[in-house]
Amino acid sequence: MHPPSPAAAAAVMDFSQNSLFGYMEDLQELTIIERPVRRSLKTPEEIERLTVDEDLSDIERAVYLLSAGQDIQGTSVIANLPFLMRQNPAETLRRVLPKVREALHVAGVEMQLTAAVSFLTILQDESVSVHTYAHSFLQVILLHLEHRDAGVSNAWLETLLSVIEVLPKDTLRHEILNPLVSKAQLSQTVQSRLVSCKILGKLTNKFDALAIKREILPLVKSLCQDVEYEVRSCMCRQLENIAQGIGTELTKSVVLPELIELSRDEGSSVRLAAFETLVNLLDIFDTDDRSQTILPVVKSFCEKSFKADESILISLSFHLGKLCHGLYGIFTPDQHLRFLEFYKKLCTLGLQQENGHNENQIPPQILEQEKKYISVRKNCAYNFPAMIVFVDPKNFHMELYSTFFCLCHDPEVPVRYTIAICFYEVSKLLNSGVYLIHKELITLLQDESLEVLDALIDHLPEILELMSTGGESSVQENKLSSLPDLVPALTAAEQRAAASLKWRTHEKLLQKYACLPQVISSDQIYYRFLQRMFTIMMTNNVLPVQKAASRTLCIFLRYNRKQEQRHEVIQKLIEQLGQGKSYWNRLRFLDTCEFIIEIFSKSFFCKYFFLPAIELTHDPVANVRMKLCYLLPKVKSTLKIPADKHLLQQLEMCVRKLLCQEKDKDVLAIVRRTVLELDRMEMSMDAFQKKFYEKDLLDQEKEREELLLLEMEQLEKEKQQNDGRPMSDKTFEKKQFVLGRDSKTPTSLPKNIPISVPGSSSATPSTSKEIKKSKLIRSQSFNNQAFHAKYGNLDKCTTSKSSTAAYTPSVSGLSKTSMISLTDDSFRMRNTNSTPSSFSSNTSLPSTSRGTGNSVDPKSSGSKDTQPRKATLKSRKSNP
Repeated sequence: MHPPSPAAAAAVMDFSQNSLFGYMEDLQELTIIERPVRRSLKTPEEIERLTVDEDLSDIERAVYLLSAGQDIQGTSVIANLPFLMRQNPAETLRRVLPKVREALHVAGVEMQLTAAVSFLTILQDESVSVHTYAHSFLQVILLHLEHRDAGVSNAWLETLLSVIEVLPKDTLRHEILNPLVSKAQLSQTVQSRLVSCKILGKLTNKFDALAIKREILPLVKSLCQDVEYEVRSCMCRQLENIAQGIGTELTKSVVLPELIELSRDEGSSVRLAAFETLVNLLDIFDTDDRSQTILPVVKSFCEKSFKADESILISLSFHLGKLCHGLYGIFTPDQHLRFLEFYKKLCTLGLQQENGHNENQIPPQILEQEKKYISVRKNCAYNFPAMIVFVDPKNFHMELYSTFFCLCHDPEVPVRYTIAICFYEVSKLLNSGVYLIHKELITLLQDESLEVLDALIDHLPEILELMSTGGESSVQENKLSSLPDLVPALTAAEQRAAASLKWRTHEKLLQKYACLPQVISSDQIYYRFLQRMFTIMMTNNVLPVQKAASRTLCIFLRYNRKQEQRHEVIQKLIEQLGQGKSYWNRLRFLDTCEFIIEIFSKSFFCKYFFLPAIELTHDPVANVRMKLCYLLPKVKSTLKIPADKHLLQQLEMCVRKLLCQEKDKDVLAIVRRTVLELDRMEMSMDAFQKKFYEKDLLDQEKEREELLLLEMEQLEKEKQQNDGRPMSDKTFEKKQFVLGRDSKTPTSLPKNIPISVPGSSSATPSTSKEIKKSKLIRSQSFNNQAFHAKYGNLDKCTTSKSSTAAYTPSVSGLSKTSMISLTDDSFRMRNTNSTPSSFSSNTSLPSTSRGTGNSVDPKSSGSKDTQPRKATLKSRKSNP
């Protein structure tokens, strides 16, 4: 090994010295930073001055601090003034308020702002009468309206405007309106005149039209002609409130001429205020005023807008929809076309200037201009539904489709986000022409921004319903079959949401996917979405997302119309979740059971999920047993006596074992509370009872629809055998989803799945083909409207109330030593020939024993499968 050269050694030495000097400089900087902190510490003398006798009452302490304390102490007292008024209003008004007045004369900005908020809080709390409040606080508020600090002045003005709402007319006239005559004169400051404008706008709601005409309108006219453009603009924006107070006739004779004159003002802000006020008052004016007076002003304003500041374009684009709606019917064909072309031009404003340059190379003024252009296009997207009404939906394809296409493909996210929000309104307006925007729906579903997707999925069920029915109220042929890109777009959207950190968007998307049985086929859901729901339930780390996937899976199961597929789903739920190696999967199984109870009939739950659920009373993990205890009352509510008497006995046996054998004190406490609740529960009978009549009727309807779905499937098989060809989708759609609210699909699993027979509650369907056909004929009166009524009820599910993502703990899966007593063939995996490719290609069902299973569980880590990690899991008991 060769020694380093002298040059290298010197370089190392220099580097070390430079590093040392660098550290020394850093230390010096830290010392400099620390010095002010040391100086800010209070000396013993200062602490002594800040100390207050603890024996003083609240009133005495407040008086002392306002008299001899420092500013921060006085501010604290004023912030606590509402509490003192609630506690002792008389003493507070007599002793504390005079000190507050004195302190405010020399107070800083912080104390002034605090006082304005406290005075407003006292008014809202109604601690004193209105008369007492006006006598004690009103003069203080008026005194500080013209504070030199604009923020303080605005704070006191907001308080005054709230006070005006409750003061009587006499007080308003003497204390506010009469002094306002002098405050609004040109000899006063600009700030005083601006305050006068806002007060006048508020006072018009408190006086009758005659008093307004005699006392307020002269001041309004004077301020509209003020020499300062800020005052004219402020008064112009108050004319809307004044017009509502004086009525239509005075508005036409007094307000409208002032607005027309202000619309020609030399100040752009004044012209903008006049334009916005005219648009907001369009409903007040009749057709003659609109066509002869307002329309020429609007035309002139629009023509000059491109030559003016971009801020005018922003306001114009925002109000354009309301403007076109208000002037609709008075446009000539030429004027109609010109306004439409003007809107189209605004929709593409700034897009022609795209040059692909780096933002760092663009001058700041150009960047600012582009931001304003983005706001214009965003406002155009906001007004798009109004423009559809303006051109008539029948003319959408010819007049506005190209514009809609541009907005959906706009390079800026805020524009696409806004058009995604409006997409549902656009779909409703197009009605039978909704097929024209199929491709734009796919485009927004595939948008790279999750904000756009989040905005679109708020009304995704309604949009897909309109797409599937072509906007017609009665269900015809499903028209989504002509949109083959929909299912890939939906699956890609879910995968994009899952790959992001925005779990709330992912949760909402999964919840909205519950509408898919209404718009796509059962096979498509089974092969493209069902397995994905299983994967999310077993691998996702966010609890609300897992629950959303679980509930959506249950709805998919409810509307699956192939018995073999339903069997497969139920078997996977029991084997991979209920008997899963990971305790987290078993918790999700209990969540799924809760959704099954809500969505399906009682007999369905008892037939397939009752025994697997109560067997979890022997689970080695305390959290699972605890969650089951919370679920037991709902489990018991699914039983009917006497048909389910044997199930009730098994439930009671499991509860007794928990009481006798449970060693975890927290679980034992919950078991005892659950036992008391179970004892208080009244059991449902097979026959209808008056107290349970509505629930029993709903459950009977669910069970009837589940049986009807089986009969429909059997009829389809018979038709295929008789005709040698499958029944068309159109024919079967008329018989599909003949389901009422919260209806469920009944199934009977193969022999290798444990089934508890609930007696007469699981009646077999009639074997007579004539009876089946007659039932189906009756069922045709149920269509997708029944689905909507039910789906709206289903949406009342429990949603996640957590504001942060709940992540699954990294705990090894736990093997249970006792499960359902079965034969050796129980829960045996299906032959690959009978397993659908959707499942067989991605996963294999586990064996009965969790401890010896070969499948790798994503929630398991290591080989700790047999010993429960109680210390690790206890923290999740309260929120399993």
